[in-house]
Amino acid sequence: MSRRAFQTLIALILAGLWGAGLGLAHMQGDVWLVDRVEATMTDLRTAIRGQKPAPGTVTIVAIDDEVVRQEGSYPLARATLARLIDKITELNPKVIGIDLLLVDPGPEDGDHALALSLGRSTSVLAAAAVFPEGQQRIETNPDDPLSSIPSAQRFLLPTKPFVDAAAVGVVNVSTDRNGTPRLVPMLFKSGDHIEASFPLRVVSLAKGVEPTIEPGRILLGEQTIRTDTGQALPLIFYGTRSTIRTFSAADVLNGKLSRDSIEGQIVVLGTTVTAGGDVFPTPFDPVLPGVEVISTAISHLMNGDGIVRDRSVRLVDAGVAVGLPLVLVALLAWRRNVIGLVMIACTILAWLAINMAAFVNGIWLSAAVPMTAAIPPAVIFGAVQLWLGKRRAQHFARQSALLQQIQAPGLGKWLARNPGFLAQPVRQDAAVVFIDLSGFTGLSETLGPNPTRELLNGFYKVVDEEVAACGGIITSFMGDGAMILFGLPEPGIDDAFNAARCCVGLCHSTRDWLASLPTSISPRIGFKVGAHFGTVVASRLGGGSRQQITATGDTVNVASRLMEVAAGHGAELALSEEMLQAVGHRSSPFQSGTLSGPLETNIRGRAGSLAIWLWQGVSRQ
Repeated sequence: MSRRAFQTLIALILAGLWGAGLGLAHMQGDVWLVDRVEATMTDLRTAIRGQKPAPGTVTIVAIDDEVVRQEGSYPLARATLARLIDKITELNPKVIGIDLLLVDPGPEDGDHALALSLGRSTSVLAAAAVFPEGQQRIETNPDDPLSSIPSAQRFLLPTKPFVDAAAVGVVNVSTDRNGTPRLVPMLFKSGDHIEASFPLRVVSLAKGVEPTIEPGRILLGEQTIRTDTGQALPLIFYGTRSTIRTFSAADVLNGKLSRDSIEGQIVVLGTTVTAGGDVFPTPFDPVLPGVEVISTAISHLMNGDGIVRDRSVRLVDAGVAVGLPLVLVALLAWRRNVIGLVMIACTILAWLAINMAAFVNGIWLSAAVPMTAAIPPAVIFGAVQLWLGKRRAQHFARQSALLQQIQAPGLGKWLARNPGFLAQPVRQDAAVVFIDLSGFTGLSETLGPNPTRELLNGFYKVVDEEVAACGGIITSFMGDGAMILFGLPEPGIDDAFNAARCCVGLCHSTRDWLASLPTSISPRIGFKVGAHFGTVVASRLGGGSRQQITATGDTVNVASRLMEVAAGHGAELALSEEMLQAVGHRSSPFQSGTLSGPLETNIRGRAGSLAIWLWQGVSRQ
């Protein structure tokens, strides 16, 4: 397995484990780490979905500013509440839900009147659960389906005369970190005592059935209500205040309501008075009265129009929390370019579209859990890949710089643009130049390794500067010599002329360099240059791990042998007739010395003779 594949595999495993951990935590309940993000995303999705009309099954009778002004007190007197309930009862509602905590005794006559009014109606009174430190606590026990319901320290129940006259339901709701009610638990417990919620008690009386509690759902006759963790009912708000039909209690007391406005309805009596304190922020209204929150839950239970988030939905969330980071990391590993980024963006947009479509159609898929599962692994993996890519880029830059040092700069750049250059051998015309130091082998035996290396470096520098100035490439340094080509990476009409200029320049520069050496070294070494023009075979030589670009063929062999001819005739440079003809009338490179020939000369290892020209330069000092 390659290093890149191994890194990707490790990233996928870690991303999957991170997503699985978040998914498992989400399956057991809300994850505090992402609760605020989920709240914000839920508000956004609710706002995009927009307001909807509330079903006409629930009516609110509000204890508002008008009735308080009319009656002259707040809270309303128990006798006034009794009269209000009697008026509502006369209009024949299905159930009256009284969202008021009547936990303290009042005047005896008022309590007596209220108890009689409750007895004459089908009504539900509000109770409250008191939790330690004000936080709803849930204990999970897989062997007990009721273990996950909120466990209260105690219940605040209405006084006994009222409890004897009416049913009781707990009005507590669960809010997120923004304070918005998101869930209404359907059951509460305190020790062995279990109480139904206010909405569930109201709806069971309205339907005339006893609720059946099963894990993840509540059965109300033939109707199934799917619930979230802790047998909680998710809320989705219809709109701003009074979206659920609302009447003032003053109108009821004054007899201004017709029978049609109440008959057959579930009536919820609660307070909306200014500064009453029982308000909650929602996506549509920053101060939605608590009675409308409770009425929303009642409407969901009655009409089955709420939003669904149960164990199966959370299981989908967990699956996305595992799958989405795997997909993003895989895409980052597969395509680290614009295409990859576009595919990642399309994947995220597709998931957001599916999430929004599900929300609009009543399924509450989590937005925050998949985001939290996907974003950190993708960002970390991307950052690591960028860091590794930067390191690789630096490595390749160093290799490129090294290549420029080893290969001619033009050839290195050409290879970067054309990686397939000379993958197959190419026959072409080229000028080949060889230069070699004479007497260097014997000198190196006496100098030792370090002085020898310094001497060679000086020689190589001279050669490199002259070749670069004339546009050639050094295919190799061979000990105390070098092979130089003119015609790569592409042949040109000036290759022979440039090679001639290089030969003359090498002779002058090498002569000057030798003269600059210490007198103990300079007389002991010399140099010779050979040059030939003809057909060569340019190719890559070597194995798969290392290749060298060079040229082979008779032209190369002749150029190499011409150095011997130069040395044998006491000349600095020996060049072939073909080379001189290829230079043409532009013979100016040789005017700084003496050019003699042609000489018919036998070349070692080659049949027949060859016309050779000799050149001897004049010192520039």
